[in-house]
Amino acid sequence: MGPMGPMPMGSTTELGFGWVAPALSYVMACVGGALGLRCMVRALGAAGRQRRGWLLQSSVAIGIGIWTMHFIAMIGFAVSGSAVRYDALLTFASLLVSIVVVGFGVFVVGYVRGRPAALALGGPIMGIGVAAMHYLGMNAMHVSGTVSYDNATVLLSVVIAVVAATVALWFTLTMHTPPAALGASLVMGLAVTAMHYTGMAAAHVHVTAGAPPPAGASGMDFIVPMTVLLGSYLFLAWAFVALSPTSGARTAAARLPAGGGRPGGEPGRRTAEIGTAQIRSAEN
Repeated sequence: MGPMGPMPMGSTTELGFGWVAPALSYVMACVGGALGLRCMVRALGAAGRQRRGWLLQSSVAIGIGIWTMHFIAMIGFAVSGSAVRYDALLTFASLLVSIVVVGFGVFVVGYVRGRPAALALGGPIMGIGVAAMHYLGMNAMHVSGTVSYDNATVLLSVVIAVVAATVALWFTLTMHTPPAALGASLVMGLAVTAMHYTGMAAAHVHVTAGAPPPAGASGMDFIVPMTVLLGSYLFLAWAFVALSPTSGARTAAARLPAGGGRPGGEPGRRTAEIGTAQIRSAEN
């Protein structure tokens, strides 16, 4: 929707670029969720430093997926009677909050014994991380006026995030098949996307007539470059995870004898030497 002049309350739309922004934002949420949950599965099959590394990678992937989804969707957000600008520092802080808070939930799932306890703690923490990132990111948005929220709808958005994140974790902890992984990523993407648009429905923009243009960076100047950079990271990380051997493959490789038992290997040569000595002894 284009500008319509100063209004006591600015009408808003999420479709400033049609359905491209909502569709692409959901895809990125699914990609980040799928990568993060896949790293979590790898972590549960590892121990020590490897487990911590996979859990850290999971935290970063899910956090970046949440952030990227939010701000791709925000590129399509428009307010009649006002430009939309963003505080760069708060926007970056929302990314860090997303990674850190989601990371708490991921590490809880990785180290708390017992599936019920892991879900009861990890799901709400991850859901709250999604919500915290969203509302901190909304606080970074500047318009020519003020933004207020409907408390009941805000609470609903948090409940959606917590429930869907818990369901995604249940998939991850219970079923490790490719269809289950796909289902978990779709649910995680749905959690982030549903929470975002429910949270946006809770926001009411009040445009102030004659107010100066808002300060800050435009979405195209700041959000788009960061989104492209972080989105590229997610796809490169996917390649890394796909090429990394699983713990089962590493265990199987460790059980093989050195040299693989081949004649050209050390065990093969040693066996041949012993056999030759035995033949010579028998001949003497």
